[in-house]
This record gives sequence, structure tokens and C-alpha cells, in this order.
Amino acid sequence: MKRLHVHVGVEDLGASIGFYSTMFGAKPTVVKDDYAKWMLEDPRVNFAISAGNHARKGIEHLGIQVESEEELGEVYGRLKAADRPVLEEGRTTCCYAKSEKSWIADPDGIVWEAFFTDGEATTYGDSPELDQLASNDTGSTCCVPKSVGAA
Repeated sequence: MKRLHVHVGVEDLGASIGFYSTMFGAKPTVVKDDYAKWMLEDPRVNFAISAGNHARKGIEHLGIQVESEEELGEVYGRLKAADRPVLEEGRTTCCYAKSEKSWIADPDGIVWEAFFTDGEATTYGDSPELDQLASNDTGSTCCVPKSVGAA
């Protein structure tokens, strides 16, 4: 079963944890110095917030989190069929998790991530540079990943 993923950059992590914990009626499942995540069942969403040098304030990206490699293949097929540049990041460590992921931007530049997480990590990890992906440039040479943030 797929799960909606929303990642928001925040100014004050502590205040935001308090706000979202109250709003969701649940405490985060992961809390770090610069990150928190709620794996909610109602609504079924992976909601994450970040602060610090690897976070932009506001909605950073939306995503589809899958529970198997087979589901990921299905979602990857849809990304490719969407006729937009796809950044195939592959195996990576990001947001204190080990995942396989790809990225795409909608026609208005809203970035979407499709991913399957199969482990935890002790570091935040890296994220690709997504600005070019979101720039609406549909040229064939989109997106050579550049790391942003500290490992």
C-alpha cells in the first residue's frame, strides 16, 4: 500500500514538533536535532519536517512512499510515462533512512519523490540538487545529482 509523503522545511524545529504533534494527535516516530517524522495511519501519510542547512522553509517536496520493490517499479513506470525529466537517484541515504528513489517535477515545478525505504541510517545523508529538475526545463540533459547539505 502506498503512502503520501510530505516534507516541510521549518524555522523552529521544537515549535513545529509541538504544533504538528498537537494537530496530528500523535508524537513523531523519529526525532533528531534537525528532523522529525510522523508515520501516520489516519490519514496514511509520512509527514516530515527539517531545520538547518539542508532545509528550505516551506513545502520542500511531496512524494509517494511504497512498501515493496514491486510497487516502486509500478510507480517508476508512471513517472516515466508522465513525459517529464526523471532524476533516478537510486540507492541513497537521506532523512536518516536508506532508500531507493527517483524524482520528478510537475509542469509547475512542484517536486515529487517516489521511494522505497528498507533501512534506517545514523546520519541525515545527502539530497540531490533538485532546482534544475523543478525549473521546467524539459531538455534531455536534466539533473546530474549534486549533493546538498552535510552528511
